[in-house]
Formats: sequence, C-alpha cells, structure tokens
Amino acid sequence: MIASTQTNHPLAGVSAGAEVQARVKEACAQLKIAGLRITQPRVAILTALAARRHPASIDQLHRDLSNTSCDLVTVYRCLAAFEDIGLVRRSFFHNGTSLYEISLNKHSSRYHVVCKSTRTVEEIDPSTTAALEQAVQKIEELLRERGYKGVTHVVEFFGIAPAPNRLAAAAPLVPAVR
Repeated sequence: MIASTQTNHPLAGVSAGAEVQARVKEACAQLKIAGLRITQPRVAILTALAARRHPASIDQLHRDLSNTSCDLVTVYRCLAAFEDIGLVRRSFFHNGTSLYEISLNKHSSRYHVVCKSTRTVEEIDPSTTAALEQAVQKIEELLRERGYKGVTHVVEFFGIAPAPNRLAAAAPLVPAVR
C-alpha cells in the first residue's frame, strides 16, 4: 500500500520551470540509485532546493514548501538522508546555522563567501573555485595516503564585503537566522 505522501512518479505535482524539473529528475534518479524511496515530501524538498540559487537554511526551505507538503521534522530527516548520499552539500553561516544546497555534480564544488555585515551569500568565481578545488583534492589525497578513509571537507569564507557590495545588498539573499 502506498501512503498518501508517496508517489510512483518522481515528478508528480512538480510545477517548476524546465531547468528546475530537470534538476529534480536527476536528483530523483540519485535517490533511486541510493535505494531511497521517491516520496512527495522528498520531491517537494528537492524542488525547493533546485529552485534556489544560494544555500538555504532548513527553516527557509520549510517556508518555501506549501503547508501540506511536509512538516519541519520531515525536512530535517530528508536533508540528513540527502547529505548521507551526497545529494546535498551542507555549508555553514557565520553564526553556525547549517545551509544546504543541491549537489548534483560530484566532481565540482561550489564555494561561497558570506558577508558578516549584510548576511548575503556570494558564490566564488569559477577560476578561484578551480584553484581551491585543486588544493583541496591534493590535501584529501595526502590524507588518504596516510590511511584516512571517507575524507570530506567543508570550506567556508566569511568577511565584510566592500562598501559598494554592502549597499547593493539592501535585501539579503540569506535572511538572518536568530
């Protein structure tokens, strides 16, 4: 018997743009490969993640969902499961709040800088990201050579943006979490 929160089709009820739908479809394929069921709450959370351009807190993602999609506990549990299989990447806000973003490409990371003044999140440019990725891969390789297994990393940058950036950020992309 299928519960009312489950569906046999991974994109049932998804009414997002074509790019978001494609990302959700790819994420659902990864869920299937990992042996996880594709439920309506999971699809709703994946859709909310895929629609965002920047990392979001669990509370922000829950607010993005309709009232009937799922409760806050379900969002926590789903994000933990998604993180376990590498479907989402967790980063941190400067006050310790966890932020999540969908991670469909296993071989490329996205890095961000968080302005401590405006609480905006800006993605680091591709050339800097490539250089950082090379350095991180070298360190991970050295750790594996020393016998470490399951090596992962979290790299976050925090600072106060230059004055023009602070003025342009009148509406923060990532609201303060209190």
